[in-house]
Amino acid sequence: MCGIVGYVGQRPAKELLLEALKHLEYRGYDSAGIALLEGNQLFLAKRAGKVSELAELVSKKSSQATVGLGHTRWATHGPPTDSNAHPHCDCHQKIAVIHNGIIENYLPFKEELQARGHLFRSQTDSEVIAHLIEEHYDGTNLLEAVKRALHPLRGAYAIAVLAADSPDEVVVARQGSPLVLGLGQNENFAASDIPTLLAFTKTVVFLNDGELAVLRRHGVELVDREGRQIYREPQQIEWNAVTAYKQGYKHFMLKEIHEQPLAFANTLQNRYELGTGRIILPELHTLTDKIHQVQMVYLTAMGTAYYAGLVAKYLWREFFKIPIAVELASEFRYSKPYLDEHTLVIAISQSGETADTLGAVREARARGAPVIAIVNVAGATLTRESDATLYTHAGPEISVASTKAFVAQLAALNLLGFFIAQQRGWLSTGQTRPAIESMARGPTLIEQLLQKEHEIARLAQIFYEKEHFLFLGRDLLYPIALEGALKLKEISYIHAEGYAAGELKHGPIALIDAQMPTVVLVTKESVYEKVFSNIEEVKARRGIVITVTDSLNREIEHVSDFIIEIPQSSRWLVPILFVVPLQLFAYHIADLRGTDIDQPRNLAKSVTVE
Repeated sequence: MCGIVGYVGQRPAKELLLEALKHLEYRGYDSAGIALLEGNQLFLAKRAGKVSELAELVSKKSSQATVGLGHTRWATHGPPTDSNAHPHCDCHQKIAVIHNGIIENYLPFKEELQARGHLFRSQTDSEVIAHLIEEHYDGTNLLEAVKRALHPLRGAYAIAVLAADSPDEVVVARQGSPLVLGLGQNENFAASDIPTLLAFTKTVVFLNDGELAVLRRHGVELVDREGRQIYREPQQIEWNAVTAYKQGYKHFMLKEIHEQPLAFANTLQNRYELGTGRIILPELHTLTDKIHQVQMVYLTAMGTAYYAGLVAKYLWREFFKIPIAVELASEFRYSKPYLDEHTLVIAISQSGETADTLGAVREARARGAPVIAIVNVAGATLTRESDATLYTHAGPEISVASTKAFVAQLAALNLLGFFIAQQRGWLSTGQTRPAIESMARGPTLIEQLLQKEHEIARLAQIFYEKEHFLFLGRDLLYPIALEGALKLKEISYIHAEGYAAGELKHGPIALIDAQMPTVVLVTKESVYEKVFSNIEEVKARRGIVITVTDSLNREIEHVSDFIIEIPQSSRWLVPILFVVPLQLFAYHIADLRGTDIDQPRNLAKSVTVE
């Protein structure tokens, strides 16, 4: 989704903004732009295409500016063109605005402003903001003008504003879209996310909905909608800026796949007693009483995080004594879910900024349901709007396609399921101890799988020119089949579908022929015979079978064209181990096809609008 950066300080703003925009590229975008303020002169440059094209455009621009804005746009209103790229200006090019989000009621304001003589240069909803600020700005109080301009607008926004008559400040505001402030020595920053700031500062302040801030060289001022001042303690971010770079890997995605043993281990660390099997989650202490009263559980998320929720459903149903449902967050509010104070909602999100997931959480809390968030990014909006947060510790995930965050989510969900079961008396610590012991071996087993990368890369060379794939799995491997298909389609642009293997005869089998590869996931832990029958059905129709299995035997060898062997493990590790080769398979196919792996077309890392 769109990316924002603002700067006030002493460094050359042009170079700093271009560097920051490169850190924002992973979010997905189609155009980029910057605004620089030198004295009372505003300079704008914007270009459809990559940040590198913008850098080329301004390469000969000599600038002493130490104040500026940068933006990467992901098109919503109007196609990717130079004129639709941000920043946007008022009629006299004295005010520059960058915006992430959607202004739902922009059209009537645009029509009124045009009737009053305002000149619009783009097709975007965002430009309305610049003209509304122009109408309220008298050249003396930019913060007040921004506050008044935003008051009647509906929708989601994170904005940053410059004005030629206020040369030493940037005004920012947030409603529904993420915005974080970075604090430095005689310089301050604003950005859409933490990784953008890590090269410059690790001291941050998170802006909440309905808040505005003024960035000046020597400080930051926070206010609410009524203009009342707010003091918020800054936070220190533990992530190292170096982790945001590729460290010798060809792509961030490959680096993050290889970071999964550490992400898994860090998420488990200090959260269990190996000798007793007791789960230790002090961050959920305030919800203990409510957990004892819960009569139903909803897991809600989007995309890969949704598949993590599906895995949890299969595993938790083995010992939960209450109903468990998994809902796409985008459908949650509209499906009339049963919600009250006895319904626990668990929201899963890597970024903690996914608009649909936030909407589901707000609906749940409005109806009295307690909410637990599973989030990777400290201080994200979802953490502030939930009753408690269980952090994953995957570190910054830069590639749009989620890998290590998914594995960390599965680890966190295992812990959470055991914790709830222990609190409710459904499982004793003695019963969970074997599962905990097996999970403790997880990082070592993931490392073993990563050592098969060359084998999987050779398999990718055989199949990278195929245009269609099926992925089949049953029970707890059904969600992994969905995730395997998603990874392949989103980074290689190959059409891939995931199915519960039992569905094969109910339609997908019509696609099977000698050209159709089918990836089948088979575990000794669950319904082995049924899945084996599905493989035979594929082979009977001359289909190509790629089997991923922890149950290698003569039967499997006989019906499979290609095999990827998985280490044997407990049921709690099976989904985690099976997903790793599917990630590597998708990665190497995409690499051979030459796609933009870290920034796939049309996709964004954090979908911050509905």
